[in-house]
Amino acid sequence: MIEIPEAFARSTVEREGEPGAAWLAELPRTVDELLTRWTCEPDGEVMHGGVGVIVPVRRRTGGAAVLKVSFPHPGNVHEPDAFAAWGGRGAVLLHERDDERFAMLLERACTSTLAEVDDGDEVVAIAGRISRRLAVPAPRGLPRLREQADAWEEELRKDAGELRHTLPRHVLDAAVATIRELGRVQPDILIHGDLHARNILRADREPWLAVDPKGYVGDPAYDGGTLLKSRALTLLEADDLRKVVHRTVDIFAEAAEVDRERARRWAQFHAVQAAFWGRRHGFRVARGGARLDWLTEFADRLAELLAEGS
Repeated sequence: MIEIPEAFARSTVEREGEPGAAWLAELPRTVDELLTRWTCEPDGEVMHGGVGVIVPVRRRTGGAAVLKVSFPHPGNVHEPDAFAAWGGRGAVLLHERDDERFAMLLERACTSTLAEVDDGDEVVAIAGRISRRLAVPAPRGLPRLREQADAWEEELRKDAGELRHTLPRHVLDAAVATIRELGRVQPDILIHGDLHARNILRADREPWLAVDPKGYVGDPAYDGGTLLKSRALTLLEADDLRKVVHRTVDIFAEAAEVDRERARRWAQFHAVQAAFWGRRHGFRVARGGARLDWLTEFADRLAELLAEGS
């Protein structure tokens, strides 16, 4: 049976409590049963992400793959649907799936990610091209981003009223306008939904392949917002932050072949969300103290710069 990484077990119990502990107790048996059913053998050290383990395997019919088993969560339900719709176009191939166990047998990519590329402009351009390839007509049954618009606006207004912040009124108004003007009417296009450099891996079949999609349906420019939010820490030492932020939007929009203003507006909306999220929950890299204050202020600054337009 596999050995569950200690850090993954600890974080799962901290986040999920007793249900997480019960799931972990069954996880080695679950993996063994899936390996038998899909005629695979372990072929490397067990890895993990935030919510699942990844077991490198060798298929007895030939070829390397990975077995991914995730903790059951609504956010993971449509991951295999997205992979199935793409069929390997810009993303890893789906070989097998067990939806009840939140398990998939996937094409194996490399462990190095796009985040390891030093050239920031290249990172954004590659991510934009991946986003363009993933933007295909959506199958039925996947979650529509437009269905989240009312909740987005309600949450934003609640945060603005309850949390201490320094965001100017026009910055908040810009985010609300994006929800109302872009959020409630969106195309039936499949998008990644959580596009960032760590979710794009080097590969053999293609130079880069996406992993860990949410399987959302909506505006492809939305992915530009998730990407820029994830790039925030790389912008901290920029000499001219405004110039770098707007260049990032320009590069993504051109590579993804989306409207530049839509990409900017979604990025501004994500920055406002991040500013409030940090104040209410903290960030992964800072849960409190002076560093958290500094990061929330930086998110404020991004939201203001992106509200300016081109």
